[in-house]
Amino acid sequence: MPRTFSIAIGSDHAGFKYKELLKAALLADGHTMRDMGTDSEAPCDYPDFIRPVALAVARGEYERGIVLGGSGNGEAIVANRVKGVRCGVCWTEQVAIWNRAHNDANCISIGQRTITPEEAVKIVKTWLATDFEGGRHLARIQKIDGV
Repeated sequence: MPRTFSIAIGSDHAGFKYKELLKAALLADGHTMRDMGTDSEAPCDYPDFIRPVALAVARGEYERGIVLGGSGNGEAIVANRVKGVRCGVCWTEQVAIWNRAHNDANCISIGQRTITPEEAVKIVKTWLATDFEGGRHLARIQKIDGV
């Protein structure tokens, strides 16, 4: 049986539909979720919902974080401002594999305007199923984290 994770998830209005889609898919797979908002497609400011996800992951309250917006770029920037968070924008399953295997990312950012709903689910499930390779990548992670 695949490993399950505790996941914090958040989006702005432009990522709301995919947030809801991902929540349903991941809960069905046995993951536990905390939705940090937003709760509609009404315009809002993404840092209000993304920073709480990143802080919860950095504090160890959740093993993984998923952040969503229109492109995913602003969301990744906000998440990466929190010490201890490594978040990358992923738009293919291969990019998601590298995000985990090479960067030990504990957060993923998805752009709802850039991929299909089916791709979003596949990308996140692939990301969750991928382990960090360690090895030569570990020294790079330590440099990123300032260790």
